[in-house]
Amino acid sequence: MNRIALAALAGASILLAGSAFAQQNFANATVKPTDLGKRTWMLEGQGGNMVAAAGDDGVILVDGEFAPMHDKIKAAIAAVSDQKVKYLINTHYHGDHTGGNQGFWLEGADVVAQTNTKKYLAEGTTNALTGAKTAPVVAGNQPSTTYAESLTLHVKGRTAQLNHMHNAHTGGDTAVWFTDANVLATGDIVSTGGRYPNIDVAAGGNIKGIISAVDAYLKRSNAGTKIVPGHGALMNKAGLVEYRAMLVASRDAVAKLIKDGKSEDEAVAAKPLADIQTKVGANDMASANFVRLIYKSLKA
Repeated sequence: MNRIALAALAGASILLAGSAFAQQNFANATVKPTDLGKRTWMLEGQGGNMVAAAGDDGVILVDGEFAPMHDKIKAAIAAVSDQKVKYLINTHYHGDHTGGNQGFWLEGADVVAQTNTKKYLAEGTTNALTGAKTAPVVAGNQPSTTYAESLTLHVKGRTAQLNHMHNAHTGGDTAVWFTDANVLATGDIVSTGGRYPNIDVAAGGNIKGIISAVDAYLKRSNAGTKIVPGHGALMNKAGLVEYRAMLVASRDAVAKLIKDGKSEDEAVAAKPLADIQTKVGANDMASANFVRLIYKSLKA
């Protein structure tokens, strides 16, 4: 089915998305740009953080938030570049990063993701904590181009290096490097701001993979690297070092309880993240869920 034939279906889907996320008040939402240098911007809206890199014949956009944010994202890009989005990269499959896929695809963008991300979007997924099902998305909201391990995208004067980070936040995570601007988009492998990262265990996520991915980020970063997390404020390498320490301390605390023979419920009741929770700024429910997800991933 071609893009024009999908336009009516896409419009209906966008309306449904707007209804499903009405509580987020998209009508009053804004998109905040932060200049990262070298014609590269971090964009903050209602979903996951985005990165826009402008070349001479197109823009590379990392993630597209929710469908109702499409026009606001376009306007934010138009304020800094006269080029259209040529590539839209999905860092993973969650709807606060991929809901805008079909809007940009209908306008001619190539939607690019790791192979497993398309699989999760096409087949639907299950929440490891609640058992809730997420239905498959329509073809126009799925990636149009996929890759397995690495891929380099080019617009005139700019490149984006895509790398698959194995079994981390999900089983289909992509890290995006804009080396000329010394900018890294991590996706939700890095999530801060009063929250822990989600470990999507049912879709291949694992605490060990998250830590390995952060190690890879640190290896390629320097003191001047601008690190755009999936959620939270812009980071530097020192901030990422602190984030890694939190991950390792959380993993080790839960691993000790597993070694001591504790069940998942007993591990939660022990509140092993009490001190970490205070530093992160998370609530009791978030800590309990993080313990469960670490436990499940370590036992997988």
